Amino acid sequence: MSNVRQLRDKQPENEKITINLGFVDLGRIDLLVQEGFYSNRSDLIRTAIRNQLDSHTEVVSRSLERHTMELGLRDYSVADLEAIRDAGEMLHVKVVGLARIDPDVTPELARQTIGSITVLGALQASAAIKKALADRIG
Repeated sequence: MSNVRQLRDKQPENEKITINLGFVDLGRIDLLVQEGFYSNRSDLIRTAIRNQLDSHTEVVSRSLERHTMELGLRDYSVADLEAIRDAGEMLHVKVVGLARIDPDVTPELARQTIGSITVLGALQASAAIKKALADRIG
């Protein structure tokens, strides 16, 4: 099962976060936007975050290897989970980024095939799947 795609290749969705900034920092951001360095506040914040993450690429890579996690977007379809079930195996999801469980996956199939879920980022699954796997989501 190798349907992992890098998030930067195509960002299908974004996760909204909220941050608190001091008035001086906010004013400095607005000044840079006004001067045309960035199109808006979000543009500056996204750029700053990417630059910071890029400066830690090696650390992130070593950590991913150590924890055997997948980086990017990872989809789990009915066919994927049925193949795991038919092979008599259990899946341990470890993703840094976005893990998506197809809406067609039943809670029963998910419980039969998914032993644990660890996602640093976001997990997209139906409420029924999340409820069925509540004791396995860490």
